[in-house]
Amino acid sequence: MTPASAADARVIAVETANYFFVGPDNGVLSLALAHEKIKAVHQITNEQLFLHPVSNTFHGRDVFAPVAAKLSKGLPLGKVGAPIREYVKLGWPEPQTTSNSIKGEIAYIDRFGNAITTIGNATLAPLAEGSREIIVKGKRLCTLQPFYQAVSQGNPVAVPGSSGFLELAVNGGSAAKKFKLKVTEAVIVRVRPK
Repeated sequence: MTPASAADARVIAVETANYFFVGPDNGVLSLALAHEKIKAVHQITNEQLFLHPVSNTFHGRDVFAPVAAKLSKGLPLGKVGAPIREYVKLGWPEPQTTSNSIKGEIAYIDRFGNAITTIGNATLAPLAEGSREIIVKGKRLCTLQPFYQAVSQGNPVAVPGSSGFLELAVNGGSAAKKFKLKVTEAVIVRVRPK
């Protein structure tokens, strides 16, 4: 059974200027590929590369990992299957930037209740250090700090996250629960008015 028939989704390998990506053709690779220069995309159909038997539920183990390992060892991309022109791309809302603010939205809430936004850490640099505040639901939530413990336990904080995107958190708690945060909710980082 091929992965496509098992999951009703194609499995693809993408070569960029710097990396290979392997995964289902369902849009999950969209964020990783958003700022990459894509050289080629191939549908993975060469079942000789898979771990057998291929499970209906563990394609990460049986298909993605073996193919990724072989590509990392120098397997030419053309050996995984035929090139394709189109693949599923999910929209990624780009933050809106002005001279004194950045507006994005919550993209994901992790298991700790931290809200990961669409605002990239690198976009925060142009705003003045030490005077940046976070606005959610039209109200000031917190300030931008370098790490979670920069505020007392139980207090909200925004930090440049390890994922490369701004995170809203509560030191020792759940920002999502405390402030009833939801995915797609607007987040504004602005220079604090004097």
